[in-house]
Amino acid sequence: MDLLNLPAGGLCALIGAPGSGKSTFAARYPDSWRVCLDVYRRLATDSEADQSATPVAAEIQNLLLDARLSRGLNVLVDSTNVLPHVRAHLLARARYWQRPAVAVLFDVPLATVEAQNAGRDRVVPLDIVRVHHQLLPDADQLHHEGFAAVHLVSELLAPGDLRRDARN
Repeated sequence: MDLLNLPAGGLCALIGAPGSGKSTFAARYPDSWRVCLDVYRRLATDSEADQSATPVAAEIQNLLLDARLSRGLNVLVDSTNVLPHVRAHLLARARYWQRPAVAVLFDVPLATVEAQNAGRDRVVPLDIVRVHHQLLPDADQLHHEGFAAVHLVSELLAPGDLRRDARN
């Protein structure tokens, strides 16, 4: 089920703090659409949490972004994407390949994010969760940055739909 009605060949950036439900949301779409730094860190080091692997994980993500966008295939970027320069890079890749870019903003209350994070297999330290939550842009900022559409997850899903599943 495509809650977003994504345009063909588009890039969709999921934007939210750790534990906000991005991976659970991404699981609603074909697995081949998903690019995720956590996955590539784990493949490089056997640990999603090993931040020293982020540069290599980003290279892998960039290769897959270009491979999919150049072919007009949808891509879902399942990472926090809370930093403006990270979003600018994603928008630049979409522009380069002349593909639309949309954002899903995980406007989930901090208390909910903290509770969901606590229930994960890999719990992210609370201070990091809180900093990422504070860095969340608003919908107007995302439009101003260049996203063609911005969806609030609170408007897409019923309140219980972002509960963590067994996959985390």
